[in-house]
Amino acid sequence: MSRQLSGFRAWMWQRASAVYLAGFLLYILACLIAAPPVDHQALKAWVGSPGMWLATTLFFLALLLHAWIGVRDVILDYVEPAGLRLGMLAVVFGFLLICGLWILSILMGVL
Repeated sequence: MSRQLSGFRAWMWQRASAVYLAGFLLYILACLIAAPPVDHQALKAWVGSPGMWLATTLFFLALLLHAWIGVRDVILDYVEPAGLRLGMLAVVFGFLLICGLWILSILMGVL
């Protein structure tokens, strides 16, 4: 029973992250069409505002979570040997962790 719930929970997290990703992208697109920033400083000030910075940070967290769940499920479904499966999961996790730290360093530079 617990294994079925974890699959449902992962499915729900992936769907929730997809909804946030889509909503954020539509919002960004609408903002950029309605009032595009005139220069780099204006764009940096817009992204650096507290609300936009938080929304952007949540976007990247949702993107990393979405990617982790998707790749993890594919690896768990199609990679049979336990050692290879664990190795691949570790590599993917390490890659996503490095990407997340890199994104965080970029976003901290905007503040």
